[in-house]
Amino acid sequence: MAKSVGNPDLDNRTEEEQAPSATQHAQGGISAERSGPSGRRSGLAQIWEAGHAADPVSVTRRPAENQEKGEKENKEESAQPEEAAFAASEDEEEPEPDEADLIQEFGAPPDDPEPLANRPELSADALIPPRRRRRPAGWRRAVRTATLGLVRPGDSRAEVRRRELAAQARTQVRAGHYRVAVLSLKGGVGKTTTTAVLGSTLASVRGDRVIAVDANPDRGTLSEKIGHEPGATLRDLLNAKATVQRYADLRAYTSQAESRLEVLASDRDPAASEAFSEQEYREVARILETHFSICLTDCGTGLLHSAMRGILGLADQVVLVSSISVDGAKSASATLDWLEAHGHTGLARNAVVVLSRTGTKNRIDLDRLNEHFIERCREVVQVPWDPHLGDGADVELDRLRPHTRDAYLELAAAVAEGFALPDRAAAGTPGAEGRHTPHPQ
Repeated sequence: MAKSVGNPDLDNRTEEEQAPSATQHAQGGISAERSGPSGRRSGLAQIWEAGHAADPVSVTRRPAENQEKGEKENKEESAQPEEAAFAASEDEEEPEPDEADLIQEFGAPPDDPEPLANRPELSADALIPPRRRRRPAGWRRAVRTATLGLVRPGDSRAEVRRRELAAQARTQVRAGHYRVAVLSLKGGVGKTTTTAVLGSTLASVRGDRVIAVDANPDRGTLSEKIGHEPGATLRDLLNAKATVQRYADLRAYTSQAESRLEVLASDRDPAASEAFSEQEYREVARILETHFSICLTDCGTGLLHSAMRGILGLADQVVLVSSISVDGAKSASATLDWLEAHGHTGLARNAVVVLSRTGTKNRIDLDRLNEHFIERCREVVQVPWDPHLGDGADVELDRLRPHTRDAYLELAAAVAEGFALPDRAAAGTPGAEGRHTPHPQ
């Protein structure tokens, strides 16, 4: 086929004209090298040489251009085998490394790696040293001192009992908010003092917020028990209820003791013509339940005033305070009768009776008094007389006698037994409206 393409005019040229020039030989050599190992020249190269041989001027005028063109073609063709080799290397999958090579390079993996759950925990208990326990008293301290600390007797049964009661007093409030009504029919039995000490005990051992509300329709003294003169009162809170949205807003109307107990004082204005009503108490209770876990209410001495209906209607538990005397015991028993007769049977049976000694010893048989009330309520707690409480001054837990503090810790634990119970309305307790009673419009 190459012969059919030849030009007849070229065949009639002289021998010198037909002889290729040095440049043509050089280009022919390059073309031969590009033709591959077989040494065959392509048809395009022959045509190109034939055309330029017929036009020697084109050869002499553009030798540099033709040389550059040839070098460029050489580079492109030399790059093609490299690209093909690179593409072939990409298609080939790299062999997986041998396990022995990996072990030699990185080391052997652990036989049983430690689970994440077993790693040391960065908690306060792990990073902060435990607090030093209080040194024992009595003969235990004498033994420890005499033996230079080599012999350390264990804690007494009283100390173990204190820890158990404190743990019970920290019971979580299952319903989110819990209301305790502290009441008595007879005045002067230590009702307000019991409210202050019980609230201070709960606030000191717990981590959540505890508040005591002075709902006495007359001149209440609950805020004075924690060492604060009442500034704002619950009536001021009601007047500004639209502005109370956060706990910080509410703190402007409460006083706080060293034990972290907060107190909402009652209205002490002698010129006030309206007593604290049921609807007002319900509104106060609605505001407080959003910010506090436990609410203690110091009730008045009567059971028939308007606020008492709201207090008993929302209360989860009743603490009935009685003096250790004949008339005090009769008043407390009559209070339980009144609760059962007016639809509060559940509160009467779940009540905690506090037998508070307000003076020196008398001839009352405490065992028989205790048996009488234990048959009618859930628990009875006896509180001994304490000179600090007898002075009627500010309540400071550190100034109480050990037996008195133990008695109030037992009372706090007894009250806390009800924290784990569901809402009374959900539990179906007889005579209980429950915490979620709609507010009367």
